[in-house]
Amino acid sequence: MSDPIQIRMGGYGPPTTTCSRGLKIMGERLAAEFGKAVDVKYVWNVMDLGYKGGDLLWMAEHGILTLAYQSTSYLADRVPELEFADLPFLFNGLDDARAAMDGGLGAHLSRKIEERIPGYRVLGYFENGYRHVSNRLRAVRTPADLKGMRVRLMPGKIHARSFELLGAIPCTMDLQPGLEAIQSGTVDAQENPLANTVDYGAHKAHRFHTLTGHCYLSRGIYMNRAQFDRWPAELQEAMKRAARKAVARQRELAVEEEKTARKTIESAGGEIVELTPDARVAFVRAVEPLHQEARKRFGEEMYSLLKAGRDAARQK
Repeated sequence: MSDPIQIRMGGYGPPTTTCSRGLKIMGERLAAEFGKAVDVKYVWNVMDLGYKGGDLLWMAEHGILTLAYQSTSYLADRVPELEFADLPFLFNGLDDARAAMDGGLGAHLSRKIEERIPGYRVLGYFENGYRHVSNRLRAVRTPADLKGMRVRLMPGKIHARSFELLGAIPCTMDLQPGLEAIQSGTVDAQENPLANTVDYGAHKAHRFHTLTGHCYLSRGIYMNRAQFDRWPAELQEAMKRAARKAVARQRELAVEEEKTARKTIESAGGEIVELTPDARVAFVRAVEPLHQEARKRFGEEMYSLLKAGRDAARQK
């Protein structure tokens, strides 16, 4: 009797997060279909083992993990095209963003990832969602309110440049040191979906929360290519199907979790500011130079793919 195929899935959050639950959906579907022919295990949070969140990428690339998820921004230094997806105010709502990442734009980015990093198969994109600003100093209603504020950001040149244009001081840090800086007050602010803000405990240090929705990010699902290519064809196809189901459900859970997180923030005494239409226009105008630079750098191809996804979403 042959040994079962080992499948190790990893992430950087507790089992209750939407991405962890997405991994569980994938694993359970494979186990239900293949039984003892597969052995599925989970490493929910590599930070509990002393690793950084960004370490998931090399762990999947080199086969220590079968697959892992991580925000696409963490790969932008190796796959420059991913910086396009980091642009602020790129999408017009969740439907628009999902259509783009599930359509031509996402397919294009997946191809570029696999071309530049031969160790990966990209199975799809979990939703990290729209990011908002929280801080310990004051309510943010206009870009001027961010002036001089030290903001913890994830890696990525576009993120740093965005907040420079908004007048803030960008502080790029991996997750764990970033959380320590938030708790100690070394940084004044951070930006994340509300669910992450609550999961990471930042809402306990930050009173002020502004629903800027300045950036929508995805978490790619990266599988070790060598392992995937060794699998029987039926298991490969089952993994792809499981990933699609997991992505769809994770996104539903993410919407629910954002609503719950908002209530948690308000219950903890947090103040939530919703931007007026004029204020939002001011934020968009402040970062417009990034889009001008992107058009010169990437040409119109990326924007055409974005428009195609937008048109497809409208036709549904």
